[in-house]
Amino acid sequence: MPLIRNSETKVETIAVGFEFAEGPVWHPDGFLLFSDTSADTIYRWLPEGKIEIFRCPAGYPNGNTWDRQGRLVTAQHDRRLTRTEPDGMVVTLASHYEGKKLNSPNDVLVKSDGSIYFTDPPYGILEGSAVEPQPEELGFYGVYHLADDGTLTLLIADLMRPNGLVFTPDEQKLYVSDSQEGNVWVFEVRPDGTVTNGSIFADLKLPDQEPLADGLAVDSQGNLYATGPEGIWIFSPAGELLDKILLPENCSNVAWGDSDYKTLYITTYSSLYRIRLNIPGLPVWPMAN
Repeated sequence: MPLIRNSETKVETIAVGFEFAEGPVWHPDGFLLFSDTSADTIYRWLPEGKIEIFRCPAGYPNGNTWDRQGRLVTAQHDRRLTRTEPDGMVVTLASHYEGKKLNSPNDVLVKSDGSIYFTDPPYGILEGSAVEPQPEELGFYGVYHLADDGTLTLLIADLMRPNGLVFTPDEQKLYVSDSQEGNVWVFEVRPDGTVTNGSIFADLKLPDQEPLADGLAVDSQGNLYATGPEGIWIFSPAGELLDKILLPENCSNVAWGDSDYKTLYITTYSSLYRIRLNIPGLPVWPMAN
């Protein structure tokens, strides 16, 4: 197993001053998109340090990813999952389950078959959130599968606060973080896209600290990068803690980027960071898979 990073490798601050940064995703044309949820904005960051607005208002965006056609898919705290068309039009993919409003879609990923997975905790409708507090309609916080034909299937309904999610490189397992419990679960993925045999994969809790488990990523060797207390916890596929990337503030999400996908871009509540690592990550852009 090669080292995750060299001893002299440091975390670099590349942008500051956001209200609640989230949802980083790299585009192979050489830029990063990320959300500022509370500011109702998706930003574009360019390597020369320029930051420009990609969309505002943006439905109080959180997680972002690309679909198989290279279109942006966004989990939004306005209770919708959306897709941005090439002409800029924003299409609602999901807003209700069995006739009831979703809570506030939080993070999202696309499987190689084009189907979409997303989490739906209540953070966007709670008191103190970016939007006005709204009543829950579902009574649970789910993880969902959205098929190409629009069929929305509830996969998991018994996590306290499902948040980040990511597949193993072979898509045979799905990791899901539970923010309230401060842990990461792993599920087996069936051929039809549903999941089974869930179990706790990693515990991120620290003594005397509030539980925290948020965004997730995996590298090309299957190591899991989980945002938690103090920074990013890195686990082997067997669950061994390999390393921890310390950050000066709470971390919300991570994404691989740059042409070799060896740079890990990191959003925290107020800032954007990056760090160069030795093992390339898995790009979510379809042409790179």
